[in-house]
Amino acid sequence: MTREPIYSSNEEQKEDEVRLRPLRLEDMVGQQDVIERLMIAIEASKQRDDVLGHILFDGPPGLGKTTFATCIPAELGVNVEFLSGPTLKAPKDLVPSLTNLADRQVLFIDEIHRIPKAVEEYMYTAMEDFRIDLILGEGINARTHNFKLKPFTLIGATTRAGMLTGPLRDRFQIREHLDFYSLDDLTEIVVRNAKKLAIEISDEAATEIAIRSRSTPRIANNRLRWVRDFAQSRAQGKISIEVANDALEMAQIDCLGLDRQDRRYLDTLIRVCLGGPTGINTIAATMNTVTDTLEDEVEPFLLRSELILRTPRGRVATPKAFEHMNFEPPVNGDGQMGLFDGNN
Repeated sequence: MTREPIYSSNEEQKEDEVRLRPLRLEDMVGQQDVIERLMIAIEASKQRDDVLGHILFDGPPGLGKTTFATCIPAELGVNVEFLSGPTLKAPKDLVPSLTNLADRQVLFIDEIHRIPKAVEEYMYTAMEDFRIDLILGEGINARTHNFKLKPFTLIGATTRAGMLTGPLRDRFQIREHLDFYSLDDLTEIVVRNAKKLAIEISDEAATEIAIRSRSTPRIANNRLRWVRDFAQSRAQGKISIEVANDALEMAQIDCLGLDRQDRRYLDTLIRVCLGGPTGINTIAATMNTVTDTLEDEVEPFLLRSELILRTPRGRVATPKAFEHMNFEPPVNGDGQMGLFDGNN
């Protein structure tokens, strides 16, 4: 008999997120290759009556790393303890969680790439030998005590796998990269979550929300919540394609999923900077924002959508960006776009 995962008291979940998040792997949509491999590993560990190997999930935000961390314990019939990498400042912050783990329990560390080196090195023996070294006493009376831990499974999640050190990364027996979702999978997620939110939605409206959600379930859920609020306020609680379009237009989400900040970036690059190449500092100063915001929040989707390029000379708008923003692309003397002359 399996038990539902119990969330640690120091991790508050929003009510809607808990309601929309699947609790079992079989309920998840998308990432089917990852799910299949995990099910094999889980089934094998059950047959051996052994602890499941440590798992590392990497990929952009909003693709389901935390969802996997809630579904895997449910499949194992164990509890899960949630921690966040940035809150682990020293090894002593990790000790209470490790020593209180039950047999074969799951420990989830989000943003694991942000833990300090001292904490990371402290985790090595815990992950490999299920033990930690405790220093008792102070000064010349201090002594080291080896504390045996109960076997557990560590699940790490990171948006920047390249920032993990080799020794830590190699201690995860299972590594999975989460990809962006297809339109069909994202549409299915919108339809399912609309039912959970007790909102009536047409197939066309669900598809439209999915199209404008950047292939990311978290964004799709946020879009759905906004359209639900709009429908309940303006359309008797029913989401038709017209209602969805009106709601998303009011939120300034266009047909590609670009928001107001994205279009301001493209407008600055195309209209002010003539399509580039232009340095990121120039764009940020013109937009009166900071470069970190543009590099971390705006540019990743524009790059993935093939709307901009990063070249050695700076950012460049692509022909697709000119077309989407309704600008005529500049041409050189040969009748070709002057931005791509082979020197960028």
